Amino acid sequence: MKDVFAKLATDFLSTIVFLAVYLATDNVLLATGVAIASSVAQVIYAHVKGQPLGFMTYASLGLVIVLGGATLLTSDPRFVLAKPAIAHFAIGGIMLRRGWMLRYMPPLVAETIPEYVTFAGYAWAALMFALGAGTIAIAATGDLKLWALYVSVVAIGAKVAAFAVQYVAFRILVTNRIRAARA
Repeated sequence: MKDVFAKLATDFLSTIVFLAVYLATDNVLLATGVAIASSVAQVIYAHVKGQPLGFMTYASLGLVIVLGGATLLTSDPRFVLAKPAIAHFAIGGIMLRRGWMLRYMPPLVAETIPEYVTFAGYAWAALMFALGAGTIAIAATGDLKLWALYVSVVAIGAKVAAFAVQYVAFRILVTNRIRAARA
C-alpha cells in the first residue's frame, strides 16, 4: 500500500507542489514556475539515478510545461488549473475498457461477482469523467481557493467515498452469492 501512495505522489508531484506553493504564497505565477521546475527536476533526478518513470510522470511533465507555460505567458491560472481534469479524463477513458477492474480484485470477488466488478469499473469511469468536468468548471471561474478546495477535498473525498461504497457492496454481494450457492 505504501508503494502505491509513493507512485501516486510521484505521478502527481507537480500538482502537489503547485497546490502547496500557492497555498503558502497566494502567488499563482510563482506556484506555476515552481511546479514546472519540480517536474523537470524530478525527471532529471530519475534519469541520473537510473530509475524508471512511468507514462503518467512523462505525461504530467508535458502537461505542466505546456499548460504552465501558457499560464506564465498569459498570467491566466485557468490553464494550469485544468491539468487535473486532463488526468481524470485520460484515466476515465482507460477505465472504459470492459473488465479492467477484475485484475485488481481478490480471486474470490473476481470469480463470484464478475458482472458487478465490471459494472463498478464503468461507474469509476463515470466518476472520473464527472470529476474532470467539475475541475474544468471550477478552473473556468479562475477562483484558485475554490479550485484548491475542489481538488484537495471534493475530488479525493469522492474517490474515498466511492471506494468505501464499493467495498461494502462487494462484501454484501459476495456473501449473498456464497450463501445462495450453499442453499
